[in-house]
Amino acid sequence: MTVSGLVLVDKPAGITSHDVVSRIRRLAGTRKVGHAGTLDPMATGVLVLGIERATRLLGHLMLSDKAYDATVRLGVATTTDDAEGDVVATSSTNAVTDDAVREVLTEFTGDLLQVPTAVSAIKIGGKRAYQRVREGEDVQLSARPVTVHELVVRDVRRPGDAIDADISLRCSSGTYVRAIARDAGVRLDVGGHLTALRRTAVGPYGLAGARTLEQLADDFEVVPIAAAARAAFPSVELDDDASRRVRFGRPLDLELRAPTAVFAPDGEFLALYEHRDGKARPVAVFVG
Repeated sequence: MTVSGLVLVDKPAGITSHDVVSRIRRLAGTRKVGHAGTLDPMATGVLVLGIERATRLLGHLMLSDKAYDATVRLGVATTTDDAEGDVVATSSTNAVTDDAVREVLTEFTGDLLQVPTAVSAIKIGGKRAYQRVREGEDVQLSARPVTVHELVVRDVRRPGDAIDADISLRCSSGTYVRAIARDAGVRLDVGGHLTALRRTAVGPYGLAGARTLEQLADDFEVVPIAAAARAAFPSVELDDDASRRVRFGRPLDLELRAPTAVFAPDGEFLALYEHRDGKARPVAVFVG
């Protein structure tokens, strides 16, 4: 029987998130595999996958903050706001100082209204934005609220006529790092795009716990669903009576400040609960 839990993959460049899912389905021996938070083919780093019952946990994990290391290239704009797109404009960066680069990039912190890149996976009328772009449509997306908790400029370099800025950031789910590169280029009036992106964390899950596909093929490591829930959410241990109530999806007399994982006396993960209408009520129940 396949264990329900999470698989933390260090995704390589050059393949899609769906390609990773297909590999893990073969390794796990089940088709019930999903992922939380798509990574573009160019991107590398932490991709969280759920197996069996843990797939139901993914929607809640997708709301977690994320962390990235990235390289922004200034002086060149592309159709996709990253290195996979066609170059649409180049500009001289001779007048742009290193201090100006650092100042502009660090302005992208706090609560922001961000226009996602047109080739995103956002659905418009049931169809992905990138599909509409490929079909020749002029896609205009509305600005969305995102939060960048921290953005640090690690280095500023000058390869040829362009400027490369290495950055690290922590941000809310739904933040497009490509859009930060694009918008920084606009503010500096030279254009910009992303040349490298590595996701270093999704919520509590970081690179230290992630494995390459080759490592997983040799030793298929699964984080059991109970351990995954404890790592990602506050937890509460229940007695036998409360555990029985949870199995029927009934409310509990608990004060909860955030979505919380509840456990039976033997350590079995039962459900996610949240405080609603004066009581703790189930968000998702994981046992019968």
